Amino acid sequence: MSLTAAASGFVVFLLSVPVIQGQAGWGVTYSSTEVCALRGSTVVLRCTYSYPSTTTVQKSFWFTKVQDGEPVDLQTDSQYTGRVTYSSKSKDCTLTITNVGNSDSAVYKFRFITNHQDGSYTGDPGVTLSLTDPDLHVGTSRYSSFWADLTCVSSCTLPPHSSYIWFKNGEKIPRKTSSTYSDYFNNADSYSCALQGHQDFPSPPVCVRGETCNRVKYDVRTICAPKGSSVDIYCTYNGHEAVTSKFWFSPEHSQHWYQSNRVQVSERERGRSTLRISDLRESDSAQHRFKFTTRSFEWRSSLPGTTLTVTALQVQVKRIRADQHSIEVEMTCHSSCSEVGRLSYVWFRNKQKITRAVTSTYKGWFYLEDEISCALNGHDRFPSPSVYVPKFPSVSVSPSAEIVENSTVTLTCSSDANPAANYTWYKKNGNPDFQPLSKGPELVFSSVQSSDSGEFYCAAENDLGRRTSEHFISDVKYAPKLPSVSVSPSAEIVEGSSVTLTCSSDANPAANYTWFKENNNQPLSREAQLIFSSIKSSDSGEFSCKAENDLGKPTYKWISIDVKFSPKLPSVSVSPSAEIVEGSSVTLTCSSDANPAANYTWFKEDEDSPTASGQIFTISNFSADHSGRYYCEAQNTRGRHNSTLHLLVVAGNSTFIIHIIKWTLLLLMLISLLLVTLWMRKKKTLSSTTEPAEVIEVDVVYENVSAVTAAQTEDTKEQEHML
Repeated sequence: MSLTAAASGFVVFLLSVPVIQGQAGWGVTYSSTEVCALRGSTVVLRCTYSYPSTTTVQKSFWFTKVQDGEPVDLQTDSQYTGRVTYSSKSKDCTLTITNVGNSDSAVYKFRFITNHQDGSYTGDPGVTLSLTDPDLHVGTSRYSSFWADLTCVSSCTLPPHSSYIWFKNGEKIPRKTSSTYSDYFNNADSYSCALQGHQDFPSPPVCVRGETCNRVKYDVRTICAPKGSSVDIYCTYNGHEAVTSKFWFSPEHSQHWYQSNRVQVSERERGRSTLRISDLRESDSAQHRFKFTTRSFEWRSSLPGTTLTVTALQVQVKRIRADQHSIEVEMTCHSSCSEVGRLSYVWFRNKQKITRAVTSTYKGWFYLEDEISCALNGHDRFPSPSVYVPKFPSVSVSPSAEIVENSTVTLTCSSDANPAANYTWYKKNGNPDFQPLSKGPELVFSSVQSSDSGEFYCAAENDLGRRTSEHFISDVKYAPKLPSVSVSPSAEIVEGSSVTLTCSSDANPAANYTWFKENNNQPLSREAQLIFSSIKSSDSGEFSCKAENDLGKPTYKWISIDVKFSPKLPSVSVSPSAEIVEGSSVTLTCSSDANPAANYTWFKEDEDSPTASGQIFTISNFSADHSGRYYCEAQNTRGRHNSTLHLLVVAGNSTFIIHIIKWTLLLLMLISLLLVTLWMRKKKTLSSTTEPAEVIEVDVVYENVSAVTAAQTEDTKEQEHML
């Protein structure tokens, strides 16, 4: 096997002797069954597999765990999320894992599933992956009393182009990056090396000659300890000259910290110092270094010391079963420090001891209100954080101002819980089988809509139980949608009836309405309804409803109103408008305002049948027979109305001459009668004294006058008859 450099660290390739496992055409061949890798590097585990040619592979994967009797695919294991890739080549089962850590130390096996009746095949024994620090040491080769060649060597074979760092007496030697280093030396000098990128894991310093060089060597580079416990940190040191002073220090702590009652420094044997820290606290986490001085030398190492990490205990919960008010769980008092497993424990319920168990696991029934914690036995003052069911969640909204349509709105659910709660969002819709809207603490509306109004709530759940929040009412504000207009009654609109126009628009806050009629900017109404208590024909036309609120632009909806009514009193016109002369052409026109449009019929007085139909009636050769009283009738589905017209013919030329002669004779007769009357009066005056016999003439005359008068009267009657 070997390592090659990669962007994310070092890549481990397997180049050792193949291991073949299989039979009868089935098999998995691993390049190696054991691999060591540096923490943070990328590991490549290579293998190939075979199967009968009549078989089809349906699925293939690597695994380290078995759950409910079934191997768990690494690509579905949350521990490996985003760090695992499989080869896509046929019969190539290479696995790549990036950024490997201590938890990745395991036995990795390849498995493939086919359409064969036996189903699947797993390659044994798999590949054992172990994680390590560089584990370097310096090898020396002396060529003279003052010259030596040094080589940096690792227990894992490193790639030939790896970069190194060299140290002399704990101080970095600049510009030295190869795995070898040659130099003149003296007996007081010590040397160490480190892999570039892994400076925290240098090799122990070595003396080129003898064992009296200046050096400090730590037993371990890292220590993990639980809160409340005690830890010992060891180092061995040597001065080429007599040591005059020595002490522990840390860049993270003042020297006064090392003088506290919890910190003790002891040296039970010469050249070996022990730093003991009791009742560990998380603030004690630091890198601790040792320093000494001699008469002519001071160890001022840039090499790392021992890094102490103090972690609090954590209770891990596995739910077994639950009812409405209680739950049975199996709990483990856990720490990232492997040493914790060898210690004894005590468990607490609501801060009261519930057992004197000395193991890290505990199983029992608990109420939903209980809080459980654990501690190292004898360190009750440093219990783990309690685990408990989520408290009732709270919901916050951002932004906190009014929710406006098309804006971005985020609802956040939060609950105090340990283990941390998982959140699910729901919307109340009256369905008892609620479907979740989203999983996670946030419910985000990137462009909130009016349909998103309603009641929302979230559920917070962990392995100990579940609680839901109060309902949050989302009231999305938005400008009026396009209005809709209705007419009541919905049937035909008839003049004189009561008609109501109603405008409605979806809006929040509620819309304000204004009614207008076309070509008129004056509002007819500022209510949602426009009411005509007795609608008129003049109310026909286009009406618009405007809906508006404080948000956005107003919206409009137009509606046409068509009022039906019976014909109004018709008007009749005659063309030509002068005297109607016998033999001329006469056109009569009837018109009436009506909806629907009127149909017209012409009648002549004293005649039963219609004379004509249509709006226009034409008499082309007018005669005395056409004289008389006419009327037109306008009719539609709503009613009827008529009007009358009196027509009189004017005589032609020959008749006119006869009438002139008659009138002339009549006039002459009247003149004659007048002259005779005057003459007779005069004669009577003259003869009143001499001849009384003239009275008879007068009578004659009178008789004649009477005859004339009678004739005159008869002519007058004849004229009237003609008229």
